[in-house]
Amino acid sequence: MKNINPLEDCIFCKIARNEEKNYCIYEDDSIKAFLDVNPWTIGHTIIISKTHYENIFDIPEKELEKVIVVVKRIVDIYKKILGISDVNIIQSSGKTAQQDIFHFHMHLVPRYKSDGQSINLKIKEDIKLKLPTTFEKIKSELDKNTTSP
Repeated sequence: MKNINPLEDCIFCKIARNEEKNYCIYEDDSIKAFLDVNPWTIGHTIIISKTHYENIFDIPEKELEKVIVVVKRIVDIYKKILGISDVNIIQSSGKTAQQDIFHFHMHLVPRYKSDGQSINLKIKEDIKLKLPTTFEKIKSELDKNTTSP
């Protein structure tokens, strides 16, 4: 059986190396943004780090900062050129979270009043009841691990 290097087989790595056709709208040394070939709306864009990180757990904070700065730049441009006032920014990490390409990426989905799209997330009342306890647990941990600027 042939060993497959996931970086060689990863579609987003191939796009980053321009080995696959893509509709690149932004590129610098470390980030690439391109239109999704299976768009949910007009302007649906994928933003990736050119370095292969599987998910949010793997990507270093500095690299994540670069990605989100590009997301913001594109949103501002789309507001002007596509006339959007609403947008979904989606990032899924892991199979259970419905990640389908295991290379860290963000979806920027411009929203239009007549796009017919929705995100069907349902509130779970039992989890909602645990909100205060969950908040305190998370806040306490963040306070311990956050340094002042």
